[in-house]
Amino acid sequence: MGKGEMTREFIIREAAVLFNQKGYFGSSISDVARVTGMQKGGIYNHFENKDQLAVEAFEHATEVLKKSFLQAMEGKTTAFEKLTAVISVYQNAYDHPPLQGGCPLLNTAIESDDAHPALKEKAQQAMGRFLELLRTLLKQGTEQGEFVEDMNVQELAIYITSVIEGGVMLSKLYDDNMYIRLNINRLLKELERYRKV
Repeated sequence: MGKGEMTREFIIREAAVLFNQKGYFGSSISDVARVTGMQKGGIYNHFENKDQLAVEAFEHATEVLKKSFLQAMEGKTTAFEKLTAVISVYQNAYDHPPLQGGCPLLNTAIESDDAHPALKEKAQQAMGRFLELLRTLLKQGTEQGEFVEDMNVQELAIYITSVIEGGVMLSKLYDDNMYIRLNINRLLKELERYRKV
């Protein structure tokens, strides 16, 4: 990787954290310059505008999340173990998030809404991948005889996601990891109901 590409990657990494903490609309190119220690012109050498940087920074943020999920699933053999490992990534989402500032999916989904269509589309795609991961693990568990057959995979994947993101939002709002931890603990107990004994 050349020096220019390394600089570009550095800007993306720093912007990902900045945007996740302060929001896309709450951050300026001057803020990006401050956190990177670069001049605005140096940033514009690598990115056409703030929108392009925001999209690439969000893509980086979702890669950080993906790596967290893959790392959590390492060494797990059953679908249930993998599912609970993925969910547990969020156990300390306020105190020790995979990316500073909380869940980039939640933050971007709330902020982009209709104000930034490109970011909203990226957030939808990323959330779609997360839901697909949950559906895949639930389906595998059913096929392997770990879960009951009459489980609605789509409904449960959406429920799991809603419980997680709701807990993350409450923890962020009240500056207290308790909310997400309680949600995760309750969710893991509820999932036991779907297991075959």
